[in-house]
Amino acid sequence: MIEKFELLERKVLRKSNILTYCDDLYRFPDGKEEVYDIMLHNGASAVVPVLEDGRILMVHQYRPAVERVTTEIPAGKRDEGEAFDTAAARELEEETGYRAGRLEHLITINTAIAYCSEKIEVYAAFDLQKHEQHLDDDEYVEFEAYDIEDLVNMIYEGKIMDSKTIASLMAYYNKYRLT
Repeated sequence: MIEKFELLERKVLRKSNILTYCDDLYRFPDGKEEVYDIMLHNGASAVVPVLEDGRILMVHQYRPAVERVTTEIPAGKRDEGEAFDTAAARELEEETGYRAGRLEHLITINTAIAYCSEKIEVYAAFDLQKHEQHLDDDEYVEFEAYDIEDLVNMIYEGKIMDSKTIASLMAYYNKYRLT
């Protein structure tokens, strides 16, 4: 069984509004030491919003890191001390204008375990009521409803490549649609 490594020193290299970049010095059980590049993240929430007719609301937005418009589930970072389900409900309303009558926890995702602490709690949202979209100043988001079978096909066709979206849609499909 692998023993826990000992964190000897954390050197913060840079803090941004989302990430803290660190060099972490660890000691292995055999006494050797190594520096790891680590990004610390406060966590995020995501939601699979299910309309009354069973279609899923998806957001389209430009992502500079991959230089293209993506199709994703609504998601966003959690504010300091904010509950994950509260963040999920907030992000759903901000990005789509819908409020959930009911949220059910679906899965927990660690997005990049080799170098980042980000954890995303994903919820399925039901009993949606239309309100107003409240985008952040830097968000340009459109949304559209899809059948889950079409979304699964889009995953296999390479049209949806976002890992949280893929994991969440497949978890939803397996939990609620495969019966």
